[in-house]
Amino acid sequence: MSAWISVLVHTPAHAALGPVLTYRFATPLPAGTLVRVPLGKRETLGVVWQDAAHESSGEIDNDKVREIAGVLDTVPPLGEAWQQLMRFSAQYYQRSLGEVALAALPPQLRDLSPLQMQRRLLRSQRGAAKAAKAMALAGEAPQEISPASEAAPSSLEPTLSAEQAAAVGQIAAHDGPFLLFGATGSGKTEVYLHCVQTLLAQDPSAQALVMVPEINLTPQLEARFRERFAPMLGAQAVVSLHSGMTNPQRLAAWLAAHEGSARIVLGTRMAVFASMPQLKFIVVDEEHDPSYKSGEGARYSARDLAVYRGRLQGAKVLLGSATPSLESWHQSRPAAEGGRYQRLLMPGRIGASAQDLPLVRRVDMNHQPRKAIFSLPLLDAIRACVARGEQSMVFLNRRGYAPVLHCADCGWKSECAHCSAFRVFHKADRTLRCHHCGFTERVPRACPGCGNVDIAPLGRGTEQIEEQLEALFTDIRRPNSVSAEFPEGEPVRVARIDADTTRLKGSLQTQLAAVHAGDVDVLVGTQMIAKGHDFRRITLVAAINPDGALFSSDFRAPERLFSLLLQAAGRAGRDATLGKGSEVWIQTFVPTHPLYAALKQHDYPAFAQSQLEEREQAGMPPFSFQALVRAEARSQEAAQAFLNAASANARQDMATWDGWADVLENVTLYSAVPMAIARVANVERAQMLVESPSRGALQRFLAGWQGVLHATRAQPECKGLIRWAIDVDPLAI
Repeated sequence: MSAWISVLVHTPAHAALGPVLTYRFATPLPAGTLVRVPLGKRETLGVVWQDAAHESSGEIDNDKVREIAGVLDTVPPLGEAWQQLMRFSAQYYQRSLGEVALAALPPQLRDLSPLQMQRRLLRSQRGAAKAAKAMALAGEAPQEISPASEAAPSSLEPTLSAEQAAAVGQIAAHDGPFLLFGATGSGKTEVYLHCVQTLLAQDPSAQALVMVPEINLTPQLEARFRERFAPMLGAQAVVSLHSGMTNPQRLAAWLAAHEGSARIVLGTRMAVFASMPQLKFIVVDEEHDPSYKSGEGARYSARDLAVYRGRLQGAKVLLGSATPSLESWHQSRPAAEGGRYQRLLMPGRIGASAQDLPLVRRVDMNHQPRKAIFSLPLLDAIRACVARGEQSMVFLNRRGYAPVLHCADCGWKSECAHCSAFRVFHKADRTLRCHHCGFTERVPRACPGCGNVDIAPLGRGTEQIEEQLEALFTDIRRPNSVSAEFPEGEPVRVARIDADTTRLKGSLQTQLAAVHAGDVDVLVGTQMIAKGHDFRRITLVAAINPDGALFSSDFRAPERLFSLLLQAAGRAGRDATLGKGSEVWIQTFVPTHPLYAALKQHDYPAFAQSQLEEREQAGMPPFSFQALVRAEARSQEAAQAFLNAASANARQDMATWDGWADVLENVTLYSAVPMAIARVANVERAQMLVESPSRGALQRFLAGWQGVLHATRAQPECKGLIRWAIDVDPLAI
């Protein structure tokens, strides 16, 4: 008689079928086995789940149980730790278990049959064998790794500073989790490298996961890890995992991690779900970055899941940042006060100018000409920087030429026809482009409202900043020859790096290489260049018009602004030979604001303390816990009606459930409101905030509320509803 097998498949959270379905197979299969199963009229990938044992009974009609189509037996079963990670993620972030688990697997793995998978593995094995043979012929056989603390330093193993050595010692002596609070340029990456090297020397089978927030930061990190570990472990032992890779590349990297041949995995937030059976060390670099929070599907925080996974698999977890998130900073307070993380301090920079952090200058724009983009002192400083053969960086977190086109006669503005937002003016291709839905049109010859031909841009973007700088520096010439491609006497070169200039594959790497080579004098860009990059020749950083976040309704806006500005400031003076005299210029209309005062002193602890005191008084995270329920509908009325009805039903129905009175007393449901961008692509969006002083109470409420939400969706007043989703621990409200 065939065995009954429980198989996890990808079904939506509201599907009538559960995520775990029953199939037949000739023999029992271990939990975690990958299989191909029929689902409706199609065939899909599934995972044999732990509750796989079944007894023949009348509950299931044996004749209706379908047969498993094939087993991917060339791939080892997924381990219990990985399965538990999927269970926790689905439960905590209120998503279907099948949706979370199957989405965590490489896309190509979901499409291959067992025979195709076998052929793919054979090709991969042949490629690895060829690479190993080539290394052997070249005399580059992998070397045995010695513990970094015992090995003599080489050119690839820089001598640790006193602060680095102290941090490494603390990590070795304790279990963590750790929060490495290090100034920009303090050498956090070398601490990561040193800890990984020590781990791999002590445990021949151990694996390490190192995460960065954005794809554009992976190439330089991968280069450093390969330089350090490829001679010891072989090129195949270091792999990357991120969405910028092709499907075959992602599959090969995932399989290497799953089978254990990849000892080090570098990646973005998706890498937190990689199957790594021997995971012993996790690094989350720039842990404060909001990119670690997914904005679609299961809205998970890779940073928080990394901490959970470390506890699950007995792996040490190291969070690193020069501007930690307030949640992590709060968790790293002394254990006697309830802290769960151990705080490690590295306040100094590496090199002779370790204590010489950039000087922060505040420019009061109230004393500058009314429409001035650049203050006169800043322009003089940039010219002086160019004259010394050094580089400057101008930061503005808004791409395009101008945020909006405007007619002064009738008041027309370049609104998007499909979104409650303006289309941005891009002068390079003379288009108006919506950055939310992508709707693009040519710039009209005259105002569509009144026919006025004198329509003008309002506001500024990086494209306009680049144009203005090029015009201002036409009479300036380079003082020396930095590279053969850009010789002495040529005009000052201004380059721009943002989402518009890096659309083509490889363009970002090419532009960054030009900056590193010295072929750029003034670099203009968005937050894409403000964090993580090691620009050795930049000695001046300028932030243009950062004031908007100071008056935002989002309580997290000051934290994000301080982090972004301090990270941008950290790009200046990273070379010890050039660092003395490096500067950061902040052009602001409110120079006395406490945020800028703390920034001038590079005093993150003081800023964090003031922010935490404000949040505690207001009952905001991390002193409370939040979730957002977002609804999308054909009309704003339908979206809000669904949310308000779900709230009313929760109070009415759940109050009658045994033991739920205390839960409801600890949960606050606010009224439904339109989202900040209420309409995107002709879909209206609303949201409702759910808040509680207890994480446990919030989680229990959300789990119980799921059924109420599903039932509310079927009510007549919610007819126009398209979809709804829960965002636990949201970063934007």
